[in-house]
Amino acid sequence: MSIKRAGLMSYNQRRVARWYFGGLASSMAACITHPIDLMKVLIQTQAEKLSLMATTKKIVKEQGVFALYNGISASLLRQYTYTLSRFGIYTVGSDMMDTSTMARKSFLAAVSGGIGGYVGAPADLINVRLQNDVKLPPETRRNYKHAIDGLVRITREEGWRSLFNGSSMIALRGMFMNVGQIAFYEQSRFQLIKMGMSENMITYITASIISAVVATTLTQPIDVVKTRRMNAAPGIYSGVADVFVKTSKEGPLAFYKGYMPSLTRLLPHTVLLFVGLEFLRTHFGYLPEPKKTGAFYRYDDTDDD
Repeated sequence: MSIKRAGLMSYNQRRVARWYFGGLASSMAACITHPIDLMKVLIQTQAEKLSLMATTKKIVKEQGVFALYNGISASLLRQYTYTLSRFGIYTVGSDMMDTSTMARKSFLAAVSGGIGGYVGAPADLINVRLQNDVKLPPETRRNYKHAIDGLVRITREEGWRSLFNGSSMIALRGMFMNVGQIAFYEQSRFQLIKMGMSENMITYITASIISAVVATTLTQPIDVVKTRRMNAAPGIYSGVADVFVKTSKEGPLAFYKGYMPSLTRLLPHTVLLFVGLEFLRTHFGYLPEPKKTGAFYRYDDTDDD
């Protein structure tokens, strides 16, 4: 029995997200989670061992409340390029093809994630460099004023091609991230409702947690290689393959360094992203044409097994 025939879908629950809702929801989530992400970086790099609360109080006292949002411009630029692209392409693509099975969801998610990765490569580079600056000695910091300043300076000082350093790894990561987040969220959400859960906030959060764990597990090895490639001084690595080989010499667990901090960062962001997306969908989405199936979150009269 399908969800629609079982009478579990309300008028608003049949609404479909518009193509740009993913980027909008992700940017709202980033505004909430950015201070947590920044504190995580500071805790990992500071010489003195302070708790999250102690570190936050220290930063606010020394630099003011707005210091908690250092680098937010790069984070938002990333959401409006990388995330907007991968969610938008998936949503539009789902109108053009059947995504009633997990395999089809995963295929479309991988393609849209890869394209989004290339689109968002410059913003991702700036985001990584701004976060990494706190680890460097003062004399070697890049000190970008904001994301746009970083883009301009990299283009002027290193050439525009440098904006796409590591873009192949970003695209690959985007593929796995999209499969973990979108495909697993949709499938988990459907299966939870099919097992008897109501279409409500608890279901959205549960499906979000599942997708965050899967996405982190799939992308962590790629993230380690990508970050090392982006932050390496000239001449350290000859290419992505060299980064992979040198990292593998440290053992297989080297590819999962920072797994828990990554999950700690991605989990709240993913939950807020999909809760925000569901809010936008149910309040500002549109009703699809009859018998049309696709993404976020349209169900037809067949079971999705």
